[in-house]
Amino acid sequence: PRPVGFPHTHPAPHLPTTDMAALTTCSVTAVSAVRGSRAAFGNRAALAAPARATASKSRASLAVQAATRDLWIKDSTVAPSHLDGTLPGDFGFDPLGLGVDPARLKYYQEAELMNARWAMMAVAGISATDVLGIGGPWYEAGAGDYDFPLPALLAIQFPVMGILELKRIRGWLATGKSGINESFPFDPIGMNSPSMAVKEVKNGRLAMIAFVGIVVQAIVYREGPVSALKDHVIDPFGNNMATNIMHIGSTF
Repeated sequence: PRPVGFPHTHPAPHLPTTDMAALTTCSVTAVSAVRGSRAAFGNRAALAAPARATASKSRASLAVQAATRDLWIKDSTVAPSHLDGTLPGDFGFDPLGLGVDPARLKYYQEAELMNARWAMMAVAGISATDVLGIGGPWYEAGAGDYDFPLPALLAIQFPVMGILELKRIRGWLATGKSGINESFPFDPIGMNSPSMAVKEVKNGRLAMIAFVGIVVQAIVYREGPVSALKDHVIDPFGNNMATNIMHIGSTF
């Protein structure tokens, strides 16, 4: 009989030995799994740390390059992604996106160089003949009689220029360098360098703009560039684009 005043207690349930062993095994397995996942997470974090550091360094390097790079509008423009500053004279100017295709970008670079070189020779030749007074106005040179029949001139000029241009484009496609005949790059006096490449592009672009100005001057003033400059220096308010453009019809 149970003493009065003591609460009624139930005997502890008895678990078989096999159940206790299974419970212990499951507990150990769960603890091991947790520890393993922690270790694996730690390893992944350790492996990811160098990658994050490398990415941060790359972003910092690009930021430094962008900060120190000269752009066509300094400190107020962002260069397109396809203009990374590796090309000579690359100042991030491509508003029409013409150079998005890498193959076309290389072709446009070579085409710009060829037009720039022709423009530099044209501006130098026009200015020199105007200063020295050799021949007549440059815009009338094509109508002159040089005692050489036009058909014969064309029969010589077309094949010669065609062969030279074919050799040039083939050499450029094979080497990626500008040249002439069998010399790619063409550098007879050893001036080829990264700094000279940038100077060539800058002077070439200036020459192309100058040639457009010379053509406009010839249309408006019917004079060469040096003669028009002299007139402007003598009377800057009486000889300028604003005062002479009204007489453009009488200059022809």
